[in-house]
Amino acid sequence: MSEKIATREAYGKALAELGNVNDKVVVLDADLAGATMTKFFKAAHPDRFFDCGIAEGNMMDIGAGLSTTGLVPYCSTFALFGAGRAYEQIRNSIAYPRFNVKICCTHAGLSVGEDGGSHQSVEDIGLMRLIPGMTVIVPADANEAKKATFALADFQGPVYMRLARSATPVFEEDYPFEIGKANVMREGKDAAVFACGTMVPEALEAARLLAADGIEVSVINVHTIKPIDADCVAKYAAKTGNVITVEEHSVIGGLGDAVADVLMGKVNCKFLKIGVNDQFGQSGKAADVMREYGLTADQIAAKIKGTL
Repeated sequence: MSEKIATREAYGKALAELGNVNDKVVVLDADLAGATMTKFFKAAHPDRFFDCGIAEGNMMDIGAGLSTTGLVPYCSTFALFGAGRAYEQIRNSIAYPRFNVKICCTHAGLSVGEDGGSHQSVEDIGLMRLIPGMTVIVPADANEAKKATFALADFQGPVYMRLARSATPVFEEDYPFEIGKANVMREGKDAAVFACGTMVPEALEAARLLAADGIEVSVINVHTIKPIDADCVAKYAAKTGNVITVEEHSVIGGLGDAVADVLMGKVNCKFLKIGVNDQFGQSGKAADVMREYGLTADQIAAKIKGTL
């Protein structure tokens, strides 16, 4: 891992590129184009960009309507306002009729930092995962965010994609991206660590720290929370007998629960969920907030070691 790029930035630039090759793509935003990075699409394709103002519910309904004409709408806002404020419209106007709308929300999780608990969405994965037929994707780095943005255009049906505000490491290896297929980033026999989004690089660093103590853990990037790669989850749980999930999200309803649903009654193993423990976030610099909630590499490594 070398340079750092925010997944929201990669998403915004990928949208502009996608617009060059797919004239069915349209982008809707809720007065946040500068923050969600849809500004790049707006500059490149102003006739296909729609600023809906601070009216997230209306934006989802407009996206639903546009999708019925054969267009592929990408609706963007902050995760709290998309998954939260517009939940009913997403459920009833997009998911219920199975419309082909892509809901791409930035500023998710605790790493929103100074905006505090009111804006740090730690429940969005759970909310979207609950909706029947909704696909849920959480890219781990800028390259994956770009690939996912393009993949969504070819995927039929509603999708929720979660993106981060903060710049995070870009993996040196160019991993493939396929919706529903996890990527194994590191092999190890002592534990299997399933992570998503910003927690993938932290999990990899935690694995490096543990390796110095002779502990080898597998690290799996679960970029698709729903449908989850059940075969991969079961394989590595059985291989190691010790499963840890790591997410910048509540431990209720997110990646941890998705992994647990796969394993329950099928694989006998230890199980630990690392995430936000039924709390709201609080204001502070992103790095400080992440440490406060136990989501830094050294803290993750210590918790993994505690399971052995």
